[in-house]
Amino acid sequence: MISADRKDAASQAVSTRKRAADLLARAERSELQSVWDALPEKPQAHPVRGPETGLVMVRGRIGGGGAPFNLGEVTVTRATVRLDSGSIGHAQALGTDRTKARLAAIFDALWQEEATRNFVEQALLSPIAARIAAAERRKADETAATRVDFFTMVRGDN
Repeated sequence: MISADRKDAASQAVSTRKRAADLLARAERSELQSVWDALPEKPQAHPVRGPETGLVMVRGRIGGGGAPFNLGEVTVTRATVRLDSGSIGHAQALGTDRTKARLAAIFDALWQEEATRNFVEQALLSPIAARIAAAERRKADETAATRVDFFTMVRGDN
């Protein structure tokens, strides 16, 4: 039987890995390339799969809570690499940029290694998270500027 502490630790590990994969998928190619260029020792990455481009069906819900329906297909590029150290990295990204997918897979593998995790977090993932948060704040501010408050006035005894 698995203890509750081990389940919590496993759940925490999955959520941090999901965060890293999400940020790598949302990275710009220029962000990935500049951090790659800044790496003092570039690891050898051997392709396991891809990079390859295909289509993925996107599902939607009316109003966010209705019955799901097929909205359409989007182009996705994925890659899997194995570093000489044995770490395997996976990446998926919208679009057809194979270099971006390959670099993201390399950084996923580097993130999994204790020796390079802090570098990937500080040099790549934290700036990506900050960029995304700033864009979301900007969008929220623009949306709030167009907000209209409606109210009802009562007139007499009608």
